[in-house]
Amino acid sequence: MLSLTGHYVYHLHVLTVWFCLLTISQAYVNVALNKPAGHSGHVVYDASKAVDGRKSDLSGGGGQCAVSIDLQTATWLVDLTSIYSIHHITIYFRTENKPWGPFNTDTYYPLGFSVYVSNTTDRLQGTLCYKDDNFTLDTIPAVFTTTCPVHGRYVIYYNERLPGVHHPRGQYQFLIIGLCEVEVYGCPGGFYGTNCSIACPDINCYCHIETGTCQVCKHGYQSYLCKLACDSGWYGLGCSERCGQCRDVDRCLNTNGTCLTGCSAGYTGHTCHTRCPELLWGEDCVRKCPDKCKGCNNINGLCESGCVPGWKGYHCSEACGRGLHGAECQEKCGHCRDLTQCVHTNGSCLTGCDDGYDGEMCNAPCPHGLFGLDCADRCNDTCDGCNNINGSCDSGCNPGWQGYDCQYACDEGSFGVNCSEKCGHCRDVNQCSNINGTCLTGCAAGYQGNLCKTPCPYGFFGPDCAERCNDTCDGCNKFNGSCDFGCNPGWKGYNCKDACDQGSYEKMELHGVFVSETFFIGDGGMII
Repeated sequence: MLSLTGHYVYHLHVLTVWFCLLTISQAYVNVALNKPAGHSGHVVYDASKAVDGRKSDLSGGGGQCAVSIDLQTATWLVDLTSIYSIHHITIYFRTENKPWGPFNTDTYYPLGFSVYVSNTTDRLQGTLCYKDDNFTLDTIPAVFTTTCPVHGRYVIYYNERLPGVHHPRGQYQFLIIGLCEVEVYGCPGGFYGTNCSIACPDINCYCHIETGTCQVCKHGYQSYLCKLACDSGWYGLGCSERCGQCRDVDRCLNTNGTCLTGCSAGYTGHTCHTRCPELLWGEDCVRKCPDKCKGCNNINGLCESGCVPGWKGYHCSEACGRGLHGAECQEKCGHCRDLTQCVHTNGSCLTGCDDGYDGEMCNAPCPHGLFGLDCADRCNDTCDGCNNINGSCDSGCNPGWQGYDCQYACDEGSFGVNCSEKCGHCRDVNQCSNINGTCLTGCAAGYQGNLCKTPCPYGFFGPDCAERCNDTCDGCNKFNGSCDFGCNPGWKGYNCKDACDQGSYEKMELHGVFVSETFFIGDGGMII
């Protein structure tokens, strides 16, 4: 019973408000009906539903309400398409067709809202008609009306939930706009009175909708009672906008800035504020920039943005000079066979490269080991790399070679880098490798090893140390095997071939030096 009573009271309240509004509004026209509308944030139901004239179903899903969701700021606006003299604005909030008040969650969303009338889509450039600072969940109406006798083109509904800013009690921490109808009542600009039937007495004025007194000048007029047109070079509301690049500034229409005799060179559009499109210039923007321009001056066609690679000059009509190419002709051609055949745009060498160079642009020296025209010649194998142009061994010779072109092997008895190392004791010095010093036919008597620089070890002698010393020698001459260092005990004579006599002693002398005195007794005994 209580629920039915509350539902009845709610509808009675809405009907009463609607009847009062009808009484107030009957003299004025709803100038917002079916006009273009839009809103910010995530769109749930289109903004135009709030100006379609339907308001019998105030639920979000009823197809008659505009709904959007946002986090910090939310805006809905209607474009009246021209300036109107506005009397009052009525807003039907979404109620979900339930009793309005603290127990209806939709009551929370509008708290803190603002309503503006502006001549631009920027609310801050317009007039604040209403700012909610006082409504509560108990007092905010489901149908809200505010009187705002101003002139404007855009009616803007705005709300916000900014961090760190105090908001009315009960506001949610996110924004839902739910507007089922927004009605803007007023008269067309230039009329006033209860039936919008009386023309404003001052033809260039927007007059007060009730009294007819001049409130603001129409576009293109200024001064007392808007008797004067804008000064030369100015137009628009309050004569606040500067004319564009008109061919004749005195022929700039004071109301909307149209240049009646066309635009000066370099500009286009009815107000001549727009520069010529890219790559066009001159009067009426009909002349094309030179083909080689990156972009030209919209007035005189000079290539102020620079030329495409390979070109220069005010109009980019001059190709780069001999030996130059690229952007602004700043890059040098490579080692082309014929510099006149260096492509001025990208530096390619059309007839190939000069001696010693390789690649499309002939900037790369021949690879290691090659030289000459087209790098087709191979360096001398004896060179440690060669001059990329003429093949001379500028970097020196490989080990074992000498001469200007490394054409000579090292002199007999030397080898290695710069022939700076001496061969060892080769059996045949002519068979010492000029590259690494290896003795190709072996070592002379008394030496061993690949380089024949190592003396024979103890007990060996002869070529390559291949022969063993006589066992009776105390070591032997490494060259011929003679027992130059004496005999082992018990032996004597040349090369120690004779055994000592029994029962005798012998005073042995080697090279004039007494080595020992040995006395032999029977049965092999001896006394020293």
